[in-house]
Amino acid sequence: MTTDSCRIDRWLWAVRVFRSRASSKDACDRGAVRVNGTTAKPASKVRVGDQVVVRVRGDKRELQVKELLDKRVGPAVAAACYYDHTPVPQRPSVSTAGAQVAKRDRGAGRPTKRDRRRIDRFRRG
Repeated sequence: MTTDSCRIDRWLWAVRVFRSRASSKDACDRGAVRVNGTTAKPASKVRVGDQVVVRVRGDKRELQVKELLDKRVGPAVAAACYYDHTPVPQRPSVSTAGAQVAKRDRGAGRPTKRDRRRIDRFRRG
């Protein structure tokens, strides 16, 4: 690419953060995209080295622009156009030793009214 800047909505679409340009534009409109700490409009320009923070389906992705793209490319090429600084999510350790699990005998049929009440009490804690 010969230019020194590109529209943020086009770049996000080109590097496959969003499936369509319309969805990347909508994300910019609702304030889910920030470039260098400021909320980005769809026509905001992005340059090499800029920090882009995007909220996609509840997850926050932190990207640094390595290369500018105007056209959508394959996943391997797209991944090479940015540095991904997204922190790895911490998984809570699951301990089943103290956890209670509701268990019904196989083939016991539908729960009775009494069973349903016990299940409801169990779920509420």
